[in-house]
Amino acid sequence: MPSAILDPFSGIAGDMMLGALIDVGLDADWLRALPARLALDQVTVRIERVKRGDISCAKVDFDIPPQPHGRHIRDIRNLVDVAGVPEGVRERSNRAFTAIAESEGEIHGVPAERVHLHEVGAVDAILDIVGSIWGLEQLGVERVYCGPIALGDGTVRAAHGILPVPAPATLKLLEGHPVRPGPEGAGELVTPTGAALVRVLSAGPPPAQYVPVRSGFGAGTKDFKGRANALRIVIAEVDSDRGAVRTEEVVQLTADIDDMEPEALAAAADSLRTAGAMDVVTVPIVMKKGRLGSRLEVLVKPSDSRRMEDLVLQITTTIGVRRARIQRSVLAREVLTVGIPGEEIRVKVVGLPTGGVRAKPEFADVAKVALASGRSVDSVSRQAREMAERLVMAGVSRADPRTT
Repeated sequence: MPSAILDPFSGIAGDMMLGALIDVGLDADWLRALPARLALDQVTVRIERVKRGDISCAKVDFDIPPQPHGRHIRDIRNLVDVAGVPEGVRERSNRAFTAIAESEGEIHGVPAERVHLHEVGAVDAILDIVGSIWGLEQLGVERVYCGPIALGDGTVRAAHGILPVPAPATLKLLEGHPVRPGPEGAGELVTPTGAALVRVLSAGPPPAQYVPVRSGFGAGTKDFKGRANALRIVIAEVDSDRGAVRTEEVVQLTADIDDMEPEALAAAADSLRTAGAMDVVTVPIVMKKGRLGSRLEVLVKPSDSRRMEDLVLQITTTIGVRRARIQRSVLAREVLTVGIPGEEIRVKVVGLPTGGVRAKPEFADVAKVALASGRSVDSVSRQAREMAERLVMAGVSRADPRTT
């Protein structure tokens, strides 16, 4: 499966991302139909070729009529939830919207649920975020990497007055990601939607080597003399995409708890997973005075560590959280869908360092097929596993790629 490498040498914004995706092959008609899919009536999409510097780029703009009101984060989540958006796209989109609301709320001292996006800005953000995340899926991109982001300089006038560049909420979204100031005289180069996309999509810095397959540019709104204001995207084959061991830095949050009911602790773990934790486990421990307790261990992206730490403190009874940056080695995985007459079964396939694969069918899907067909769970599972392994070894790409 291909990867996408973002080169934000002149910042990143949602419209730049969409333009770059169009430039590397995203169906323009699919994007034009997106507002109607999201029930954003009378919104039209304009796609054109423009030059930034001496580089030909795709430029995406939305024509948005007056809206009846602005939207809170819950309104946006509800809109995406009922729009028939694929589950993975919906989950990542909601994480991006939540990240924007939380960063704005933290800066201005209000709860995330009370953060209000004005009429046009809300529609723009919805289309930028859902379109970018869904567009990557449309292109079959398995993983996204992002290089250092140019932030711009100076100040920007906002609803809250004159703010430094990058705006405080935007910078908060970029915590944990490499950035650099400038170029001089650029003004604002990173928007909150662009920063939120990096936060939820980026698997880290670009790999040391890769094979470019195609590349393209998405134009920014500003047109600087003698310098290209654009986002470059490279669709690439990366050696570590299947079979090799990939090393990445994560943050481990740890809390020891001895005063929560097991059911409540299990519910808290589920909430952490839903909020974007990479992994959550509880381990039985013996605490002072011989009391039995549980150690909660949560793995998160470095950019998510503060948000997830606050969540642990909020939804558990612990009064302290330990934080440590650690490295982990992971094998790439993808989720394939194989067809067994009348039904489909999702199969997680892991590439092994030896070049082989290991496959595990989703038990809920297997049980459903076994019940409907009268076959044993073992026979259905074995058939699905063998079908997935044959597809992978033959180099056939199927639906719903994702990484751990």
